[in-house]
Amino acid sequence: MAEAADILGASPAPARRRWLRRAVVLLAGTPVMAALVYSPAPKAQAAQAASVDIQLTSMTPAAPVKSDTLTISGTVVNNSSETINDAHVGLRVGPLLADRSSIDEAAERTGFRAGTDPGEIDPAYAVKIDSLPSKVGRQFSLTVPVNKLDLDKDGVYQLGVSLSGVTESRPSEQVLGIKRTFLPWQPEAAAKRSQLTYVWPLISTTHVTAETGSDETQTPVFLDDSLADELKPGGRLERMVALGKELPITWVIDPDLLYTVDAMTKGYRVRVPGGKPVQGKNKAVAEQWLSSLEAAVQGKKVVALPFADPDLASLAHHGKDVSGTLGQLRPATDKAKQAVETVLHVPASTDFSWPLDGAIDPSIVNVATSAGAHNILTRSDSLSESGALGYTPSAARPIGAGATAVVADAELSTAFEGDMLNAGNSTLAEQRFLAHTLALNLQHTDEQRSFVVAPQRMPTASQVETMARAVRALQAGRWTQPGDLEAAAAAKPDPAAATQVPGAGQYPEALRKQELPVTAFEKVRTTQNTLDHFKVILAAPDRVEIPFGNTTNREMSTSWRGHPAEADLYRDQVQNYLIGLTEKVKVIPKSDATLSGHSATIPVSVQNSLVQDVHNLVLRVKSANPTRLMFGDKGEAEQQVTVQGDHTQTVKFPANATASGPVEVTAQLFTKDGAPYGKERKFTVNATEVTPTVMLVIAGGVLLLVLAGIKMYASRKRVAARAATEESTQPSDESPDTGPQSTEGSGTSETVDR
Repeated sequence: MAEAADILGASPAPARRRWLRRAVVLLAGTPVMAALVYSPAPKAQAAQAASVDIQLTSMTPAAPVKSDTLTISGTVVNNSSETINDAHVGLRVGPLLADRSSIDEAAERTGFRAGTDPGEIDPAYAVKIDSLPSKVGRQFSLTVPVNKLDLDKDGVYQLGVSLSGVTESRPSEQVLGIKRTFLPWQPEAAAKRSQLTYVWPLISTTHVTAETGSDETQTPVFLDDSLADELKPGGRLERMVALGKELPITWVIDPDLLYTVDAMTKGYRVRVPGGKPVQGKNKAVAEQWLSSLEAAVQGKKVVALPFADPDLASLAHHGKDVSGTLGQLRPATDKAKQAVETVLHVPASTDFSWPLDGAIDPSIVNVATSAGAHNILTRSDSLSESGALGYTPSAARPIGAGATAVVADAELSTAFEGDMLNAGNSTLAEQRFLAHTLALNLQHTDEQRSFVVAPQRMPTASQVETMARAVRALQAGRWTQPGDLEAAAAAKPDPAAATQVPGAGQYPEALRKQELPVTAFEKVRTTQNTLDHFKVILAAPDRVEIPFGNTTNREMSTSWRGHPAEADLYRDQVQNYLIGLTEKVKVIPKSDATLSGHSATIPVSVQNSLVQDVHNLVLRVKSANPTRLMFGDKGEAEQQVTVQGDHTQTVKFPANATASGPVEVTAQLFTKDGAPYGKERKFTVNATEVTPTVMLVIAGGVLLLVLAGIKMYASRKRVAARAATEESTQPSDESPDTGPQSTEGSGTSETVDR
């Protein structure tokens, strides 16, 4: 915000200021003189209150040539308590800024400085404002032919837009506010132009859980549907693709984003608090974005980061000592190349790693290269120059062991990190960016150099718009020409450039505080161990190995920086869900059993509630008292178990009792390598001994039953024979259909047959 300025011509030179300070000290003891010295104070205070805020909302063209007309638009707001009268908005040009540090000093300067800030150009181009009441704003637009600006040598010129006027407390005209910006002046193409590579990152946060559907395609479950907002027209990722398509940039992509959007195109579900996941509704949005991206990357350089953009610094500082953690990087890199080629159908380089904000130390370099990447995208505020060169060297720096640090320019890379929704901020950021690129090219060196811009990982939509305008303004190619990241890494390094990787103590403390803790990597290891134990029993291990492998990478993502609670919850949910799956294969709890006699079989059931078959399992039963209850000729027995999906398998174990009484039996599943699987189940077998006397009684009872059966059979045979004899001795002249006799014989026979 522009501050209140001094009265024109009232700012004393440094020597005069020192003289005035000494005079005040000498005269401070004289009341009358002291009164004279301080008598203007009320008026000075009033002048400080009369301040104006000036915002420059647009400047076109951003990098003009001689034949152009420059238009600067903006707003002025009277923040004072007095009305400003007879005001005008004027343009001040100059001076030519000597170097990049001069640009930064001018950008940080507030308030008007007489003798330092130049005078206004021709008043004919000023915008008059007759009256500007307190707390009221006005829009303005300055239009000036470029040939009226008296621009001379190529370079960066400071522009000042000021408002001058009078107030009741200050009746003489004064500058009440000023806003500075920059005009890069290179009307003709330079003989030597810098190579400029702009990294265009397509990265998002983690959106996919470890949960999948039981269908054949394993429909994924999303944490929420917020990714759709980024993909829709006007969303952050939609703007990245739509604007990046027409720009000379290098795409740097997190493959997890590609997999996630691709999953949306095939159907997905979304978690609902307190309920079952519901069907996602943005399939068409995902299809449109993915189609646009595929078209945009054709013929462009694409760099794929390791899957899920792992936090290299956190891995180096906290995760490398947790067993198995670094082993995740190589698979993450392999997935990256496959994802880009499968989803976008273009080749991708996986030879780059990108630590957060480009901050490096020796341990980060070691971790970054452990997955095979030879190029580390760092930043000049990490791998900095001593200043002895007098110019900024090319981005490529050999740092040993075959690795190259690709040093992005910190000033250019952070140019658009502010609030770019504010048009004033956006315009100033764009002009300052262009000014720095021109100042870089004008540095005194005969060598053509290559520079890299690596902006924030996830710029907002407004930041993307500003970035795109700045890159578009450079397309005229008067002092830069577009390059790509691979070419920048392969460029000839300056032999005098700094190549010493900063020590661990120089790593930014603010970044260190945001790193994933050791406990995070320990949870990742626990999940991986659980997964390794689980998949050996599965007939189709890919159904869990692929989604959980991807989720393991997501647990270590850079996107969790600044969100420790959400990251911890995500890791817990992954582990809990995996444990829930493992518990779907179990020994069913069994009630107590009774074993009568010396031997019998004991059934134990194994349930598989998964959709796929399980195998490579062994069910083992063990007697707590082998002297009383044995399985075979020892105290335990085991059998291999295979259970179809959504089925239960019952396994029978022969058991022998040597004495009566209860015996505790334990049933436990084991994997083929002997590791226990799931919970053990305990039940009691009551063994009952059978004596010889009891056996005799039982045998006697059986004999009686047999004899009774024989007697009944013989009786039936005699009755049938007698009936047949009686029938054969009847008189021959008797009617054959005599009712009572025939009916009685038949009835007697029928009764016996039952």
